[in-house]
Amino acid sequence: MKNKLYYNPTVNPNIFNEIKKEKEFIGYYDLPLQDITYLSRLDKFTQKHIVVVGIGGSSLGTKAVDTFLSYQDREKKLHFIETTDPITIKQVLKSIDIDDAVFLIVSKSGGTIETIAAFKYILSFKELNNKDFIFITDLDSPLYKVGEEKKIETFEIAKNVGGRFSILSAVGLVPLYLMGYRVKELLKGAKKIRDDFFHKENKVKDILLKKASFYAEHMLHYNINAMFSYSELFRDFNAWYVQLWAESLGKKQINSELNVGLTPVGLIGPTDQHSFLQLIVEGPKDKTVTFIKIKDFKDNTKVPNKTIKELEKLDIVNGVKFETLINMQADSIIENLKNRQVPLDVIEIEEPNIYYLGQLFYYYELLTSLTGKMLGVNTYDQPGVEEGKVILKEKLTNL
Repeated sequence: MKNKLYYNPTVNPNIFNEIKKEKEFIGYYDLPLQDITYLSRLDKFTQKHIVVVGIGGSSLGTKAVDTFLSYQDREKKLHFIETTDPITIKQVLKSIDIDDAVFLIVSKSGGTIETIAAFKYILSFKELNNKDFIFITDLDSPLYKVGEEKKIETFEIAKNVGGRFSILSAVGLVPLYLMGYRVKELLKGAKKIRDDFFHKENKVKDILLKKASFYAEHMLHYNINAMFSYSELFRDFNAWYVQLWAESLGKKQINSELNVGLTPVGLIGPTDQHSFLQLIVEGPKDKTVTFIKIKDFKDNTKVPNKTIKELEKLDIVNGVKFETLINMQADSIIENLKNRQVPLDVIEIEEPNIYYLGQLFYYYELLTSLTGKMLGVNTYDQPGVEEGKVILKEKLTNL
C-alpha cells in the first residue's frame, strides 16, 4: 500500500508516544497478533447461508470485506439484517433457505434493540438451538448469559475493543471464516501496518502522523473529509469508514464544552465525478480529499475496437483496458484538485485482495485514534448515540 500526501502539515511530536501508551489499554491495537485457533469451533457449521444479525460496528466491517471480494466465486452466501425496516427484513429472509442457514446474533452490549428485535422475529419461525445460531457479544452480557443457558456457541468480544474497531475480532472473523475467506491474510495485512507504525521508522508512520496533525490543526477550516474510492468494491468500505470517523471524532472535547469533529463523506469514482465532484471543485473550500485506487485489478477487459456513427470522436477509448481507464479518470481529478490547491492524498493498493484490505482497515483505525488524540476527544465512546437509546427505551416503555 502506497500513500502520498499533497500538503505539508506541522507534526505534533508527542502524539506517537501518547498512542503507544494508549495501546496498553485499548484492545484493537493488538488484534492482528491474536491466536485464531478458536475459529476451529466453527467447522461444524456447514450451512450455505450465513446471516449476520447486527447493526453498525457489528456488521459494517464484515459487509465491507464481502463486498470487496464480491468478484470471487463463493459456495456460500452472506446476508445482513441490520435494520428495523420491516420490508427489508422480510426481503432478506425471503432470499434465504431457512433450513440451510446459520444466524449470527452480533451485539457487543448483548442488548442492542434493533438486533434483539430482529432476533425475536427470527425466533417466531426458527426455534433457538445450538446448530443454527451463534452469538458474538461481550463476556457476561445478557446475550452471553442466554448462550450459556441454551448451550449456544458464543464468541466473546473483548471489553476494551469497541464495536466500530471490531472488524479484526470475532465480530468480523467468525462470519468471514464461515464464508471461507482467508482471515489469516486479513490479519497479516493489518499486522504489516501495525509493525510499520510501531516498530519501524518509515513512510507509514510519517504519513499517518502528518495526516492526523493536519486534520486537527485545520479542523475549523477543512472540517469535511471525502474518501473518493475508485472502485465499486470499496462501496461498503466507505460506509465502514463513515461510521468510524463520525462516531469516533464528533464529540465534545475532554474537559471542555467545545464541539469538534470532522464530517466524513464516502464517494465512489467515477460515479460521483458526475455529482459530488462539482461541490468539491467550485463549492466552499472546506474539504480534504483522500483518493483510494487499485493499481492492478487483475482484469484485462478492454473497450472493444468498435466505431459508432456520430460517436467517432470517442474512439480514443478503443482498446483501452477498463482498469487503465478508471485509474486515468482518478488521476485526472487528482491533477485538477491539485491545481486548485485542494488538500488531498492518494492511497494506492496493489490489487483487490483481503491482505491489502486488512492494511486499509488497520491504517484507518490508527488514523482515527491519532486524529482523536489530536482533537482532544475520547475516541472510543459515543455519548450522543447513547442519549438517543435512552429516549427510545422511554418511548417503548410508554407505548
